[in-house]
Amino acid sequence: VVELVESGGTSVQSGGSLRLSCISSGYTYRGHAMGWFRQAPGKEREGVAAIDSDDNTNYADSVQGRFTISQDNAKNTVYLQMNSLKPEDTAMYYCAAVAPRYFMAVRRTPSLSEDVYAYWGQGTQVTVSS
Repeated sequence: VVELVESGGTSVQSGGSLRLSCISSGYTYRGHAMGWFRQAPGKEREGVAAIDSDDNTNYADSVQGRFTISQDNAKNTVYLQMNSLKPEDTAMYYCAAVAPRYFMAVRRTPSLSEDVYAYWGQGTQVTVSS
C-alpha cells in the first residue's frame, strides 16, 4: 500500500518562504516520479512541480524561479521549497506519485498532468496573506 503524507503548510505573509515535505511509504520503485499539485478554492487542481528518479524537474510557469522541488531518496521524502510567495499561491497542496506503468513516459520530463499520477496525499494548506 502506497501512502503519502504531506506537512509544512501554514500561513505566511506575501514574500515569505515555506518548505513542504512529503513522506512516502510503499513507493520504492526504480524510475519513480513524484509531483506537487495545488488546488485553490473554486479552481481546478493544477500541477506545480514534478521530479523523476534522475532528479529531472519540471515546473509550472507560475512558479518557475520561485519554487524548487527536490528529494531525499534515503528518507523517502520529496520537498517543495517555496520562495517569494504571493497571495495567489494560496491553496491546498498535494503530493502525488506516478503510477509505475507511466514511468517510461514521464522519464526526463516529469509530468504535471494528473492523468499519470495514481497515488495522492491528503494535502497541506498554504495561505499567503498580502
